[in-house]
Amino acid sequence: MLTHDAALEWIERWDRQQEGYLPDREVRFTALIDAVEALGRPDPLVIDLGCGPGSLSARLLERLPEARVVAVDADPLLLGLGRAAYPRLTFVPADLRRPGWSDLLGLDRPADAAVSTTALHWISGPDLRRVYAELAGVLRPGGVLLNGDHLDSDDVTPTLSRLERAVHEREAERVFGARRPEDWRTWWEAVGADPALAELDAERTTAGAGHHGSESHLLSQHVEALRAAGFSEVGALWQRGNNRLLCAVRGSGGRPVGAARG
Repeated sequence: MLTHDAALEWIERWDRQQEGYLPDREVRFTALIDAVEALGRPDPLVIDLGCGPGSLSARLLERLPEARVVAVDADPLLLGLGRAAYPRLTFVPADLRRPGWSDLLGLDRPADAAVSTTALHWISGPDLRRVYAELAGVLRPGGVLLNGDHLDSDDVTPTLSRLERAVHEREAERVFGARRPEDWRTWWEAVGADPALAELDAERTTAGAGHHGSESHLLSQHVEALRAAGFSEVGALWQRGNNRLLCAVRGSGGRPVGAARG
């Protein structure tokens, strides 16, 4: 049986694994939560897209304890870790690639913000456009998407893109040198070897929740999809190399919460 303490240990190990790819991960978390706080509500309604085990959502609640955070992911195992570790969070199993995911959130008012970290690049270009269009329908006018991810610009500014990746790689080398944390594959192999996680791991296999490549790693893919969805302002609030915090502001259009889709 998965206990609260065991779940916290696995999530701490998850965080270290993620930092191996993002040595400034906590700095990006801080910048993102600063932006949510700057919206001016002590009790914002926030949707965490591709939440994993809830690392970002938990940090949001630490800073803004009156916030309501709805954390969404398609991976049963990561959701199981999050539920065991963070009982104050609301976790929703949903695949963002399937239309209608927003109807599963149980929202009673438009959200003030949607957040995401190192998740949306797994979604293909056509699906990404649908995700952002559906998201626009559940954000309030002036609400924001805050997406922290590695987003490249090879298609527009290839020399800058190469330099951005070099900046990121040099930072990782300074922080870790030859002592890199365990990688993604090693973490998942360890999960598969833990009997306490066997049931959740079986659910994950049945759900086919694994990732299959970086489908939308270009900054332009996200900017174009957001503008097509009616986001009026799109830009970077924070950046180090190709590691960016992309912010998009929902315009006055969009489908209100509860409205029917065509």
